[in-house]
Amino acid sequence: MKPTVAITMGDAAGIGPEIILKSLNLKHLYEKCNPVVLGDYKVMVGALGITGLDLKINRVTKLSDCKYTYGTVDLIDFDNVNMENFKFGIEDPKCGKAAVEYTIESAGMCMAGAVDAMVSAPLNKESMHMAGYKYEGQTQILAEYTETSKYAMILIYKNIRLMMLSGHMSLLEAINRVKEDRVYDLIKLAFGSLKNLGIADPIIAIAGINPHASEKGLFGTEEADEITPAIERAKKENINVLGPVPPDSVFVKAKEGTYDLVLTMYHDQANIPLKVLGFGKIVTFIAGLPIIRTSVGHGTAFDIAGKNIASEENLVEAIKTASELAVLKMKKLPENTRNRNN
Repeated sequence: MKPTVAITMGDAAGIGPEIILKSLNLKHLYEKCNPVVLGDYKVMVGALGITGLDLKINRVTKLSDCKYTYGTVDLIDFDNVNMENFKFGIEDPKCGKAAVEYTIESAGMCMAGAVDAMVSAPLNKESMHMAGYKYEGQTQILAEYTETSKYAMILIYKNIRLMMLSGHMSLLEAINRVKEDRVYDLIKLAFGSLKNLGIADPIIAIAGINPHASEKGLFGTEEADEITPAIERAKKENINVLGPVPPDSVFVKAKEGTYDLVLTMYHDQANIPLKVLGFGKIVTFIAGLPIIRTSVGHGTAFDIAGKNIASEENLVEAIKTASELAVLKMKKLPENTRNRNN
């Protein structure tokens, strides 16, 4: 039961192409999945020259032409990057547009059952915005395409899982997003996602937003007004949820394995401790989508793109995680729901 995993090239001017090739140069990944890259043939050939890897690129138009053989990288070629003015490390609306196209197509393949999961190499938000797409990131692209209204990002590093209540926005706006219904919805979303991951009775901790989780109202009212009521609602549905836990101790307990997941109140509350522990090794997973999608926890790294010094370690973990999640899902689905001829 080997899943087929679509890997998007991301922004051509970033490190995506080279870390994809470095990842697919590892034989053990082919033992976990059948990988196929969605990108531009010209860019990938150029990246092959930069990395110096002894790999072949199998340029295809449909999945049935893929070889899924170690040593040969299967690539669905979009031919959508103009190499005449192409430069590594430079924002380019054409590269931004191309990266969005890979993302949308891979999501469609997942929805159609043509592939079992997708993994995203990073796109550049500025290039994407220059191309006219005003998304916050790939998460919003996928949510819109799959018509998903309730979703959230989960950061994964070893045994630690952190869900973020909000993403890229000002801290003031993030605080204003801490509302009872939102907290409650994400507790339920986290619970369902953990069950899908094979955790029978998940333990979820809710981080406070204020120092010491407000110390019973001494340092703020968000815990009493919004967070605690959401926790009590979830408990009535037999969800094992704890909190609000002081944010200066919740991550220590998560590292020790006390919780299966921590719901954090804003972007940096999750990212700072996790990047201190495992920068370059964090996998992101979008909970709530009808498809399996993982990604790296870093950006396009324009400063080192094209120099053959970028590490593939994070992408390897993202591919492995997507493969493992796909196997769990495949065990629950009949074979006739999968279409491999697209």
